[in-house]
Amino acid sequence: MVARERLICASSALLEGGPGVRFEVSEKGRSTPAPAFAIRWRGQVFAYLNRCGHIPVELDWQHGEFFDSGKQFLICATHGALYDPATGACQGGRCEGRGLTPLPVSEHQGNVYCKEM
Repeated sequence: MVARERLICASSALLEGGPGVRFEVSEKGRSTPAPAFAIRWRGQVFAYLNRCGHIPVELDWQHGEFFDSGKQFLICATHGALYDPATGACQGGRCEGRGLTPLPVSEHQGNVYCKEM
């Protein structure tokens, strides 16, 4: 099966350490789309399912706000679990070693895309 790319947003919509862009993806075994988000960190775009590793709640504390106040970690608004923006790995809090689910993204021709299988 060939992976297709789905447009998420213009590259300019993702500012370094700024608000993320929310979108939805299809997940195997689910009939409804799953919430996801993309952020820019250290010049690169990363995307994850918008689902905390601790319990399945969305991370953003306001629409599109995923970074902690110091702009160093992604944070779960529900209970403060911290995640590495580049890997989604748990960095502290209630995630107890369970990280975020990464999504394959690419950036070219001024746009950000998520690969769909």
